[in-house]
Amino acid sequence: MVYHTRLPNKTHHCLDPDGSGSGPAKDLLWPFGKLDGLDRDDLREAAYEIFFTACRSSPGFGGRSTLTYYNPSDGGDGSGPGSPMKSPGVGMSVNSRVKRALCLKMMKRSNPSSRRSSSCGSNPMSPSAASGAVSSPRLVAFSTVPQPRMRRPMTAAEIARQQMRVTEQSDNRLRKTLMRTLVGQMGRRAETIILPLELLRHLKPSEFNDSHEYHLWQKRQLKVLEAGLLIQPAIPIDKTNKFAMKLRDIIQASEMKAIDTGKNSETMKLLCNCVMSLAWRSPDGSPTDVCHWADGYPLNVHVYIALLYSIFDIKDETLVIDEVDELLELMKKTWSTLGINRSMHNLCFTWVLFEQYIMTGQVESDLLSASLAMLTEVASDAKKVDREPVYVKMLASALTEMKRWYEKRLLDYHGNFERGTVGIMENILPLVFSATKILEEDIPGYISEAQLEKGEVANDSDGNRIDHYIRSSLRNAFAKMLEEKCVNYEALEAQEVCEVLIKLANETEELAAKEKEIFSRVLKKWHPIGAGVAAVTLHSCYGTLLKQYLTGTPSLTNETISILQRAGRLEKLLIQMVVEDSGECEDGGKAIVREMVPYEVDSILLRLMKQWIHERLKKGKELFQRSKDTETWNPKSKTEPYAHSAVDLIKFSKETVENFFDIPVNKSENLIFELADGLEHLFKEYITFVTSCGSKQSYLPTLPPLTRCSQNSKFLRLWKRAACSVGVEDPNQNIIDDGNHPRPSTSRGTQRLYIRLNTLHYLQSQLHSLDKTLSLSSKVTPSPQNQINNRSRQLSRSYFEHSRSSIQVAFEHVSEVAAYRLIFLDSNSVFYGSLYVGDVANSRIRPALRILKQNLSLLCAIVTDRAQPLALKEVMKASFEAYLMVLLAGGSSRIFSRFDHPMIEEDFDHLKRVFYTCGETLIAEDVVEREAETVEGVIALMGQSTEQLIEDFSIVACEASGIGVVGVGQKLPMPPTTGKWNRSDPNTILRILCYRNDRAANHFLKRTFQLAKRWG
Repeated sequence: MVYHTRLPNKTHHCLDPDGSGSGPAKDLLWPFGKLDGLDRDDLREAAYEIFFTACRSSPGFGGRSTLTYYNPSDGGDGSGPGSPMKSPGVGMSVNSRVKRALCLKMMKRSNPSSRRSSSCGSNPMSPSAASGAVSSPRLVAFSTVPQPRMRRPMTAAEIARQQMRVTEQSDNRLRKTLMRTLVGQMGRRAETIILPLELLRHLKPSEFNDSHEYHLWQKRQLKVLEAGLLIQPAIPIDKTNKFAMKLRDIIQASEMKAIDTGKNSETMKLLCNCVMSLAWRSPDGSPTDVCHWADGYPLNVHVYIALLYSIFDIKDETLVIDEVDELLELMKKTWSTLGINRSMHNLCFTWVLFEQYIMTGQVESDLLSASLAMLTEVASDAKKVDREPVYVKMLASALTEMKRWYEKRLLDYHGNFERGTVGIMENILPLVFSATKILEEDIPGYISEAQLEKGEVANDSDGNRIDHYIRSSLRNAFAKMLEEKCVNYEALEAQEVCEVLIKLANETEELAAKEKEIFSRVLKKWHPIGAGVAAVTLHSCYGTLLKQYLTGTPSLTNETISILQRAGRLEKLLIQMVVEDSGECEDGGKAIVREMVPYEVDSILLRLMKQWIHERLKKGKELFQRSKDTETWNPKSKTEPYAHSAVDLIKFSKETVENFFDIPVNKSENLIFELADGLEHLFKEYITFVTSCGSKQSYLPTLPPLTRCSQNSKFLRLWKRAACSVGVEDPNQNIIDDGNHPRPSTSRGTQRLYIRLNTLHYLQSQLHSLDKTLSLSSKVTPSPQNQINNRSRQLSRSYFEHSRSSIQVAFEHVSEVAAYRLIFLDSNSVFYGSLYVGDVANSRIRPALRILKQNLSLLCAIVTDRAQPLALKEVMKASFEAYLMVLLAGGSSRIFSRFDHPMIEEDFDHLKRVFYTCGETLIAEDVVEREAETVEGVIALMGQSTEQLIEDFSIVACEASGIGVVGVGQKLPMPPTTGKWNRSDPNTILRILCYRNDRAANHFLKRTFQLAKRWG
């Protein structure tokens, strides 16, 4: 196989001399310094020229015999493992000790027992034979038959030229130059040959295809001299050096056109003089036998690495050729020219293996293993005490870049490795650890990036670095998921955000499973709880996102609940992952678990539920306030005889309870109690509002002062009545006697009080419904921590027990107020205002009873059935009290005699009968009798004689005052007015005497209490 053309677009050197990478190694930085003006092809050709010159005396490069290999099975003897060896056999198999030492596989060929071969029909030492060209014309002239094509082993020179893609024309020019240069100097050392200068001296433009090709070639040679002598010399040069300035001028002039290199050219003479003067300098200016033109750093490393890349097969660049031992052995000959030593060689070889692994797409793990094996040699070299400063600089730069490049992958290993490539990750980690160890132990002043990050990895041990890789990779993986979902709370709708966060939770679980199944098994060798660390990291990442979401969404929504519940399940899974992975830890994983800041899903849900309850109750209070301002106490409709505000309040309460149970969250009994307590407080406020209708005291008439009847009182009253009947129209006549059909006297205000009663009854019935809904719900979770409260609730069996009690009290109060308003205000003209005025016989109770019956009918028509009994009972009580006030506090218009007793007794029986006829289901007869006992007792007193009344009064008055018996000269005390009238009350008996129209009563009251005489 022979190559005749240069292939500049396919080269082994993956990094440009300026330090930038391309292709698979685009993010890999060149660690050995920049080299301006020379590209990769320039360096490769320069490396071949130096390599060929250094090996010129070796077989295949112009020596006497070809270098071949013997088969070890035929008795060949090799050197130690890992080092190149020479074998004097021909056509035998290649057995590389370097490849065995580095665990590199042998190349597969059609004939595995043979070395690389070349077709030839001529002398293998000739350039044409080495390139596969036809034999010389002279040889053909003596041949009478076509020469058979013979296959022979390739020489090292042929292999090197083939591997480095050097054209036959360039190779021939190099050979000619060396022949011309070394005429008579065959023993001259290679490092004393300034090869670019010799090439410029001996090669003419005519030996190139055209002037442009020659100009490019000349500029390359001059650029090599410029780099080695001016820009990066091995011995620093003074800026004022005249030879350096002249050489720089010549190089600058060559940019426009090629310089004349003829024998008589002054430019060439000046060039030779400058180059020789600069190359044969010593550090102290003394004469020296060492030539320095290609051993300056980093030019020497650039050239040597370009040379090392020739060990990779040009057909499959992931493979190292089997002749690597021979080539490496020959490359040693360039060390003196390039200023390379064994330590530098090992470092450059390590870098080349590493870089080739990356450049070929990281598909050949053997290259990675080989670089790790060579790193062992580098570690040994780094311990040497005689290290050169330039080597330390190279070592720091190369290992730092290797470590940086690999750590960049490890810090995002989820994005760089999969199930099928996790084995590569297992090989990378030892390489990183080894490089880090060398840097930390053997490079003075080295500070890792991790240590620079404010102590993120305080202890840079292997375990802590693995910890850092895990956390970083999981964060990066989570960030990529987040970026793919494009989470923007402001731009997305709530439903979309919910779906995104739930999908993220699902993918986070998948990521955790992937970490546990694939990567943690590899990392466990260095980190016993790697899966736990991964779980903690993912927990923190999702927790941060969850916190951000909750900050922007403070209220309780179905979306929020779904997200929180999904987050809760994710948290349980991650905690379980930590627990399972921490079983072998001394503390059982407590330390790593403490890093997990709980999501507190239950607490957040509880807080949001309480907040929801608070907001609903706040709306309820606002509704109540509006009701207070707008309620008129008119019935909602005939079928709904209660207040609008009550309907709105109950509707709001039912909606609140229904919405509460519709929330897809477990509700504890404590939450139920909190909701019920809030609603009950609202109900109690509303009940208080309903009962704010005054009191019966505001309708009771003021008690007139106690007076005694005069002799002419009756006459005056009769006269006044006669006068009034002639000239004054009775204002109540239209109520009392409108034909035979009297109308009720119930006012609008009293009817509104009836609506309040209906409202209270409606509220009571609806509370029962709400109570049942709260008590029988299957969505309530018991709260054992609140057992005392639970037991009290179970005993009362109602969430609104206090409201029920309040409603009962309100019933009684409103019924009482309505009754007293009906009797003392609405019916005043026919009852307290006119009953028994003047005398009993002419102002009986019948007209008042007709109006009362009409009022009671209207009451039963307005008030709901279940509220009627109490309302009627209160009307009865108010009627009885009004009747008593007529008898005992009727004012100066009323007087009674003992003979009025039968009529009064009869009238009261008629009054009782009105309530009897209401029905047994409304007011029981025994209830009527019980309430009538007091009135009947007072009426019985009115049937007694005045003397008996005076005697009874004296007794009860003395007993009540505690003086016992009244002595001589003592007066009976005036009994206080208690309002609790009954036949045993001294004030009651006194009032009967005050209204008794006879001389004995008048005399007793005047003598005992000096009561004033009543006038008209």
